[in-house]
Amino acid sequence: MIKFFKNFRKDEDGAVTVDWVVLTAAVVGLAIVAFGAINENAASLAGATAEEIGTTVPVYTP
Repeated sequence: MIKFFKNFRKDEDGAVTVDWVVLTAAVVGLAIVAFGAINENAASLAGATAEEIGTTVPVYTP
C-alpha cells in the first residue's frame, strides 16, 4: 500500500490534465469575450448602415 502512495505522489499525468483543462477554459473564456465585443460592434455598424441607406436611397412608390 505504501508503494502505491509513493507511485501516486510521483505520477504527474494528472497535473498535465489539469493544465490542459485550465488552458482550454481560458481559450473558451477569451472566445466568449471576443464574440460579445464583435457581436455588439457588428450590430451597431449594421444599424448605422441601415439608417444611412434608408436616408439616402429614395423609396419607390408607384
